[in-house]
Amino acid sequence: MKKVYIAGPDVFEQDSIEIGKQLVALCKEYGYEGLYPLDNVVDFSQEKHKIAKDIFDANVAMIEKADIVIANLNQFRGKEADSGTVWECGYASALGKEVYGYMENTNNYIDTFEHSEKFQREGYEVDKYERLIEDFDHPINLMIACSVKEIIEGSFEDVLKGLTQE
Repeated sequence: MKKVYIAGPDVFEQDSIEIGKQLVALCKEYGYEGLYPLDNVVDFSQEKHKIAKDIFDANVAMIEKADIVIANLNQFRGKEADSGTVWECGYASALGKEVYGYMENTNNYIDTFEHSEKFQREGYEVDKYERLIEDFDHPINLMIACSVKEIIEGSFEDVLKGLTQE
């Protein structure tokens, strides 16, 4: 049975344990073993840097065991995906794992900016800080978009459905 590492900021939600159980159950329903980061056992009585390192090491080990990574790439605390999730996708991609993402909206990244947030400079769109706004017809930064096999508009389950049709 192939193993799926479940990446995303869902671990920060108030009901993160229940979310993880649901995602793992969906994996099982579609014939996969789900690996959810909060299933790792970490000693939280240690100093904070040691806890952080233990979480990091445990998640890395899970990614290394996985055959596939499915990542929630929705905006988190801003216009971009969760930075930890982005790192996990890059690491998995470097290991040669199959990496899939899902987003509620897969329109071009530049379209996530309101008209009032974009300005023209020398024929390019820039933000209020005069930084170019990426426009490569991807819903997310090109480094993530080009490192994942596919980004699905929809949900975690939609990715699983697509995998079972391959």
